[in-house]
Amino acid sequence: MPTSDASWGTPAPLPSHTGSRRISWSSLPRSVAAGIEGLLQGAVTTAISQQGGFSDGLAVRLELSDGRKAFAKAVDTVAAPAVGEFHRREIAVAGGLPSGVPAPRLLGSFDDGEWVALVFEDIDGALPAQPWREAELRRVLDAVTDLAEGLTPAPPRDLAYPAPRLGGWRRLADNPRALRKLTEISPRTADELEAHLSLEAHLAEATAGETLTHGDLYPFNILLTADRVVVVDWPHAWAGPRHADLVMLLGSVALSGIDPEPFAARHPLLTGVERDAVDVLISAQAGFLLAAACSMDSTGDPRLARMMTGLGLASLRWLSVRHDGTGAGRGGAPAGGR
Repeated sequence: MPTSDASWGTPAPLPSHTGSRRISWSSLPRSVAAGIEGLLQGAVTTAISQQGGFSDGLAVRLELSDGRKAFAKAVDTVAAPAVGEFHRREIAVAGGLPSGVPAPRLLGSFDDGEWVALVFEDIDGALPAQPWREAELRRVLDAVTDLAEGLTPAPPRDLAYPAPRLGGWRRLADNPRALRKLTEISPRTADELEAHLSLEAHLAEATAGETLTHGDLYPFNILLTADRVVVVDWPHAWAGPRHADLVMLLGSVALSGIDPEPFAARHPLLTGVERDAVDVLISAQAGFLLAAACSMDSTGDPRLARMMTGLGLASLRWLSVRHDGTGAGRGGAPAGGR
């Protein structure tokens, strides 16, 4: 349901790829390619690079000499240590997901101390259209309910789940350069910094829970097949409330020029959830995205910065809509990045 409020702007597609930061199968060190082939017990005959996503390194659909297919991703951890950490974390998370969870099955991993690779079953699917189409959105929202039910309680694992990638208003407040950039991007958001800091003070209680959440549930991490909704890329999973992934996903809905609030109001995962608790998550999501975008230096990926900025401001517009005519919630009612 597109909103009639002109301040939402024209719906725009979400950026989906990093440009030149991906590497090809042919440029892999031979030892790494051989390691992946060893996991698959077959020779790769075709490798098609996938441009979707925002991580450095390899992301490729493979076909073997016997006709089998797989998806592989790999990264040089010396050149991209953060991505290497994400890959190693995803090995642990993906390997521990219950069999019924709609995620690609991890076939194996390779780690020689420098290069890390993961190999998954190939999913013959496509990303949801952006801007969101209502039929696809409703299908994904139903799948988020099933996802939360299948991951409550969170599967046990040897290592503790990391803290969520939420919150960042305090980092912005303490970083003059980033704060100046925020003021350039959205003066209104900078003016409302104190209100967001007040919400962020309640982040620990708003993120408490026993559900394994994906932690990065945006359209570029969702594949639609003929009969399934499959969620990919799990390095940022954390244990929290059942509704956390839903709130994150609805932020991307706002970016499409669609009011997320009617969908939130009737979604079963938000039944009985305190309004303030949702406000804290929306604000914290925007805070993480905007702090990351505003702190990025000249070596950062500009597509990633634009994606984070767009999603962050969209979440703030949603927060504003939630409070229009209803009065302020905890810490006041930030009006958003209009």
